[in-house]
Amino acid sequence: MRFLLILAVAVATPATALAAPGAIDWQKRVATCTGSGAPNMKDAGGNPAVARIGAEKAARLDALRNCLEVMKGVTVSGTQTVGTAIGADNAIKGSVEGAVRGFRTVATRYFSDSGVEIEVEVPLDAVADAVLPRAAAAPAESGPTSVVIDATGLKLAPALAPRLLDEAGKELYGPASLGESARKAGGVAAYARSLDAARRDLGARLGDRPVVVKALRAEGTNLVLSAADAAPFAAKPPFLAEGRVVIITD
Repeated sequence: MRFLLILAVAVATPATALAAPGAIDWQKRVATCTGSGAPNMKDAGGNPAVARIGAEKAARLDALRNCLEVMKGVTVSGTQTVGTAIGADNAIKGSVEGAVRGFRTVATRYFSDSGVEIEVEVPLDAVADAVLPRAAAAPAESGPTSVVIDATGLKLAPALAPRLLDEAGKELYGPASLGESARKAGGVAAYARSLDAARRDLGARLGDRPVVVKALRAEGTNLVLSAADAAPFAAKPPFLAEGRVVIITD
């Protein structure tokens, strides 16, 4: 008799298993959550297939709720949790909810009573992207993007490796200034007949903020700059390593 009672209870118990709402796997960097949906035969008109579709939708909503609750308890740093971050900023809340809604279903279990249970994963990195502070935007660049040497009227001999010198003969710029990519791609300098021609044909090399200086004189393939024009080269501006030098000749 006792055996029959136990069997009756087992048959009456819904087959849908209720698992813990979720857990964090820090090694895999995922939150694993479950959601359960019970069938509603009345709304389904007694159709088990329709009831199962409704149960599956309910399971997904339940998984979403559970994942949000699990995520709220995740520590961001110190005593701050995802939950406190959400409470302090509606934009963060929306981003976290969006990340959780993108969960991936890893298992779906169907039960004989038309109930459904799903297991889902949410990447922690997606939530971290929503709550971690952003680095300050880099300030807009304002320095020159290249240098144009006006050598018109000078007897300059074009060359593969021209050099810029100060009045004492010290090298300001030359082949040794180039980075490896510029050495292979653009060389030491480009030549143009005018600034307009340089802007038209060498725009990528000039950038949008070229600085123009007038050479004092030419010494064969090299150009000599005044002390004032030579001074900025001492700081080795980045555009020199990129070979962003254009020489205007007659």
